[in-house]
Amino acid sequence: MKSLFFVAALTGAAHVGAARSTPVSLPASLAHAAAEFDHAQIASDAAALKRLLADDYLLFNSGAQVEDKAAFIKDYTAKGFALKPYKVEQQVIRVWPHGAVLGGVVTLQGASEGKPFKARLRFADVWREKAGVWQVAFTQVTRVP
Repeated sequence: MKSLFFVAALTGAAHVGAARSTPVSLPASLAHAAAEFDHAQIASDAAALKRLLADDYLLFNSGAQVEDKAAFIKDYTAKGFALKPYKVEQQVIRVWPHGAVLGGVVTLQGASEGKPFKARLRFADVWREKAGVWQVAFTQVTRVP
């Protein structure tokens, strides 16, 4: 379960499971997609993850490994995986036409391969909009000491 400890591909927007208010400057369609992405991670929803991650999605995880869309989905839908709802702190939101960076700091808790884990991570998700559809194209994650 490489991604989970390193990922938090956690969008910085409306986080399902994350207590936050959505800034006025965040497009409603992006806020909705971000909430769906968070929910898909918590629910291990492969179909939603497939729809919300760009085909060329890449993750640079905190272990300095590069993972693609298929590896991310495999990790989040693996047997023995569970992710508890989380709260995003130190939120970062940058939006421009057809793109955005949503990020922050999270403490993830859950289980990987049936074993409990807890990790504090700083993340940034790069979102892009094509034909009215928002998808995560890239994620960078760093462990917070």
